[in-house]
Amino acid sequence: MPAPSTPSPQIEQPAAAFEELGSVDLQLDAFYPGGTRGNSSDDPINRLIPGVGNQGGFRMAGSPWKQTVRLAVLYTTGRQPDWPDTLDAQTGAFTYYGDNRTPGHELHETPRGGNHLLRDTFEASHAGPAERRLIPPFLLFEKAGSSGRSVRFRGLVAPGGPALTSDDELAAIWRTTSGRRFQNYRSRFTVLDQAVIPRGWIQHVLGGGDPLDGGCPDVWRTWVEARAFVPLTAPATTVIRTQAEQLPGDPASQAVLEAVREHFRGREHDFEACAVELWRLLAPATGQVEVTRRTSDGGRDAVGQYHLGPPTDRIAIDFALEAKCYSPSHSVGVKEGSRLISRLRHRNFGVLVTTSYFHRQMQEEIRDDQHPVVLISGRDIVDLLREHGYASKEAVEAWLVQRFPAPEASGTVVAREE
Repeated sequence: MPAPSTPSPQIEQPAAAFEELGSVDLQLDAFYPGGTRGNSSDDPINRLIPGVGNQGGFRMAGSPWKQTVRLAVLYTTGRQPDWPDTLDAQTGAFTYYGDNRTPGHELHETPRGGNHLLRDTFEASHAGPAERRLIPPFLLFEKAGSSGRSVRFRGLVAPGGPALTSDDELAAIWRTTSGRRFQNYRSRFTVLDQAVIPRGWIQHVLGGGDPLDGGCPDVWRTWVEARAFVPLTAPATTVIRTQAEQLPGDPASQAVLEAVREHFRGREHDFEACAVELWRLLAPATGQVEVTRRTSDGGRDAVGQYHLGPPTDRIAIDFALEAKCYSPSHSVGVKEGSRLISRLRHRNFGVLVTTSYFHRQMQEEIRDDQHPVVLISGRDIVDLLREHGYASKEAVEAWLVQRFPAPEASGTVVAREE
């Protein structure tokens, strides 16, 4: 099946000239250009938010150690595979990793004090309104473009989330580099429903004014006074992904996906158990799953249950899973999708997992007919593995060898519930 064509990228217009950045409001998702001198003075964030500096992921006006931070900027490149900062634009959920990213330091002993700020911020967020009033507003920026220092403003973010426990909001996670273990924070924020951040409020806060005055956005005031989130939810206008959007684009990510395919080379059917494990990473409430026999799967590589409700009164929804261990040039098409859909019973849903990508026609037919089928592509697999600590090819290979060694000679395999 031929790969769908990719449209040529459009040249993006900046929201303001570089020289004007210090006087403009911040517009959600607007593009702010960097300078052209070829050094750190090209950084647009320090012009947009004077005094926060021109380097690093954490940029603060004030001292985290003295608890005098008036305003904080979170900056992400989105290109560090070991620390996959992630924004879900549809729900407003944002995951950000701290600044202890190499071995040899205690969790909070970082030069910029970013982890120090995270610890104090999330602790205060669960106190009362008086404590939350001292938390600095957080502004989120991400790198825009493959070169230069241009950025995109992604919103005003508040610590935590409406559906998260305190343990989920801020967690110290372990990583291993060159055999040395260390901890870093994984923090969760929520992008608030505010399209424009007024320049007057930014100047008011930077000048030491009360963040709830000076043109404070209502969504920030609501969060401070009641810890009530007003997330910016933006359902996608289209759910049809291109081939490029479904496959990893950088060499490190491609190597991770290739490690998965190589592990199952010549025994692609054994990828089915791996697909179940990947689904568990994405949907932890999954219960018992049975990987079916190859000769009698009836279009389903696995069948299982997904649990909903409190532990004392849960209901189970049945699902069927299909797995395709394909090369990047081999798409999953209409035939494979129809095969799974034809086996779904009333009130069941389906899961299709592939190391490749889904053909456009297949996606369109599933979405247009509103079939309850989850599509997990090669890029999704890489993102899932990275989110759970398997960021390199070597780490993924070790995980595969441990979890999916040489297959059983025959019989039904039951994937254990964790």
